[in-house]
Amino acid sequence: MAKHRIYTMDFAKVYAALVAKAERKGRTKEEVDHVIGWLTGYGANALETQLKNGVDVETFFAKAPKPNPSRALIKGVVCGVRVEEIEEPIMREIRYLDKLVDELAKGKVMEKILRKD
Repeated sequence: MAKHRIYTMDFAKVYAALVAKAERKGRTKEEVDHVIGWLTGYGANALETQLKNGVDVETFFAKAPKPNPSRALIKGVVCGVRVEEIEEPIMREIRYLDKLVDELAKGKVMEKILRKD
């Protein structure tokens, strides 16, 4: 089975789209970075390095330094698919991030987005 084309996309392009989506709704790049850090364990410097090095989306998630165990609490629908039902691990991670940025763009408070309640 062929890989989905998002796997080979430069993560920096996906990142730019996520930041633009959040900023259109009055949120910030720093908030997107915070969400990414929470999900993957990438700190600010490591995230910047990944962006500069042009890693693809699959590598970005596969090499995440410390995936947050609470990410399994992320539930809901993204692009018509329930994230908790996605079996392929990398695609699930991609959709987790998309769901978190959707919540950010919808104005949810960070504590709720990061599943701290």
